[in-house]
Formats: sequence, structure tokens, C-alpha cells
Amino acid sequence: MKEAAGSRERPSERPGEAREKEAGSAFRRARRRGCSFCSDETLTIDYKDPQSLKYFITERGKIVPRRISGACAKHQRALTLAIKRARNIALLPFTSND
Repeated sequence: MKEAAGSRERPSERPGEAREKEAGSAFRRARRRGCSFCSDETLTIDYKDPQSLKYFITERGKIVPRRISGACAKHQRALTLAIKRARNIALLPFTSND
């Protein structure tokens, strides 16, 4: 016989909890490293330095998001502003060269 749509038994655990218990430490999140600009005082964000800004731009010319770049919110805003300024004075391309 068919079961009713809502009569399925659910475990008392949260949805991802069962997987975490089964796999052990496989689903643990890696510890986030801190902002490289906060930890190293010698690193500066300057729109006149396109070589250092290129690390924060994709091949297509998009600005890399915070979760990928590892920058804190304060430095991500400064990076975005520096990249946009460098684009406006033609130090960085707006798009890729493809």
C-alpha cells in the first residue's frame, strides 16, 4: 500500500546532523584565515598598483567576493574602490581580452 505524503517518519536530528555523525570529520568546515591586510601591516591597497589588484579580479574582469578573497569587510570595500578607480584611469581592464 502507498503511504500518505506527510506520514513519513523523520529523525529527531537536524537535516545535516546525521551526515556529520556518519562521516566523522569529513563535513567539518575549514577554519577561516584572517584578512591578510589586517594581519600584515606592510600590505596596502593602492589603485596605482595594478599588479597587486590583479589577484582580486577574475579572468573575466569581475571583482572576487569576500568569501573567496579572504578580506574583511573594511578591506573588501577598499579593494573594490581601488579596482574601480584603477579601471577608470585605464590601469585595469573592465573586461577580459577575449
